[in-house]
Amino acid sequence: MRSLLASLALGALLASGAVVATGSAATAAPSAGAPAVVQAGSVQSSIATATKPARVTIKKIGTRTAPYGGKAKIKPRVSKSGQVKVTSKTLTVKKAGKTVAKNKKTVSLKPGTYRVVTKAKYKRYTVKTTAQGTTKVWGPTKTKTLKQKLVVKQGKRPTSTAPVSKWNCPSWAPVKGNQSGIYHLPGGRYYDITTPERCFTTAAAARNAGYRASKNG
Repeated sequence: MRSLLASLALGALLASGAVVATGSAATAAPSAGAPAVVQAGSVQSSIATATKPARVTIKKIGTRTAPYGGKAKIKPRVSKSGQVKVTSKTLTVKKAGKTVAKNKKTVSLKPGTYRVVTKAKYKRYTVKTTAQGTTKVWGPTKTKTLKQKLVVKQGKRPTSTAPVSKWNCPSWAPVKGNQSGIYHLPGGRYYDITTPERCFTTAAAARNAGYRASKNG
């Protein structure tokens, strides 16, 4: 009985002039007037693409490292797929119960441990076809949030840095290197009147950078 039904179905397809190929692709080129060959796998792939689910995903922000004496910049990690639009993505950050930032697109944080809430607002849509063309029909705005703990680490201290002002170096890098390639140590004769080009943590660090010691202190 099954064989009879299969033969009848095949005969109907041949009579309609269409051939459905479910196996490997035909190797011979089609002749003029030959019926079109539809690959079942291609149809299924197109359907899967068209029906890709509308989804908004929020990912955790990984551990960050701030530059020495500086801050680390963080942003929301929000992705989407399918027929959906993200209208906003923001961060609210707290440290020891105190709000550091609220509903910000980006936040710069010093080293420490924080509680972070990422919030994404989005709208799904469907595509409607009319005589005038296609248009998007929007659904209501929805909100998704993700709460997490975020650690910002302290970056390694460099051996040199830029001056903090025209005349001064930071306390952790007190050695002054001037434009003449000479470095001056705190307490030296010309230290206070030297305009630093670069500041170093130690005399050795200044020498490694190509500076030489002042003969007059």
